[in-house]
Amino acid sequence: MKIAIPKETFRGEKRVPVVPETVAKLAKMGAEILVEAGLGLSCHFKDEDYAKAGAKVVENRQTLLSDADLVLRLRKCPAEEISWLKKGCIHISFLDPFNEKELIHKLAEQQVSAVSLELLPRTTIAQKMDALSSQASLAGYAAVLLAASKIDKAFPMMTTPAGTIKPGRVFVVGAGVAGLQIIATAKRLGAVVEAFDTRPVVEEQVKSLGGRFLKIDLGQMGQTKDGYAKELTPEQIAKQREGMKKACAQADIVITTAQVFGKKAPRIITRDMVEAMKPGSVIVDMAVESGGNVEGSRPDEEVVVNQVTIIGVTNLPGRVARDASLMFSSNLANFIEHFWNKESKSLKLDLSHELIKGCLTTHDGKVFFGG
Repeated sequence: MKIAIPKETFRGEKRVPVVPETVAKLAKMGAEILVEAGLGLSCHFKDEDYAKAGAKVVENRQTLLSDADLVLRLRKCPAEEISWLKKGCIHISFLDPFNEKELIHKLAEQQVSAVSLELLPRTTIAQKMDALSSQASLAGYAAVLLAASKIDKAFPMMTTPAGTIKPGRVFVVGAGVAGLQIIATAKRLGAVVEAFDTRPVVEEQVKSLGGRFLKIDLGQMGQTKDGYAKELTPEQIAKQREGMKKACAQADIVITTAQVFGKKAPRIITRDMVEAMKPGSVIVDMAVESGGNVEGSRPDEEVVVNQVTIIGVTNLPGRVARDASLMFSSNLANFIEHFWNKESKSLKLDLSHELIKGCLTTHDGKVFFGG
């Protein structure tokens, strides 16, 4: 089986989908690995590193893709490159299927079997393949460091001959994978951390990391079968904002992570909440790419409202690109290994398997999700 790995072409993307260590693992399984020249340079992996691991370095991108039985990427496939893929090719990457309907239909028309990693079911067996979670964890870490670099005070309490410096206060909205990493990182830096989530079940996890859980009675709540928070009603949103306004006013840093899969991110932090915060405070909106949790946030911009800086940053995992690439590459390798046929030395998509049924977006000319 020929596995092709092209360079990422999305603007500003430094992560790479596959690292040399994974190439060696796939080659040992019996696959023929083809990588585009310069694939890993953004993470300081040379072409020679891939060649030593067992890959063939290809200069021509179209040739690389047209020969592939399996294509591995991080970002979605550029629409103009879909026609290069041969019928029956398997394509694995993040695809954003609910917002990229035209792209999904083109993949189906090309008879490509497209696997969308966002749709991978959150089961125990899938944890080692869960690229969405691995990237979210690093995004949470990067968000804390970004906020720390922008705030005009220290995180930890310090006792000095000149007096005692109070610890910084961090308020986290959303205690999923990213939120929990934010709590852990901020605590390591010495901050006092408070977190809120619409799912009461995560209170224990927040406390286990040293954070305080903010309780707001929203009535009947919970999570979807995939582990995501259920969408709030307008009444619940109003009650949530009221309870959170005080927490924001006390915080030096607010980091929001709330997203509803396949939909626009909920607006949680309103302008009046921002204006109630202390001058010099910082807000990091991690959901800015899908619409934003914070009123006034803009992708890859800093907006100042009443002396409060709102930071909307896309691709936070890209700020720690090398480790993000290592984790993503490992997720891909684990997925392939799980469905690898040792006899034919190829990836077999078992359409009856719960994981494949959950994330197979197009197959045999049909669209299963997003179209």
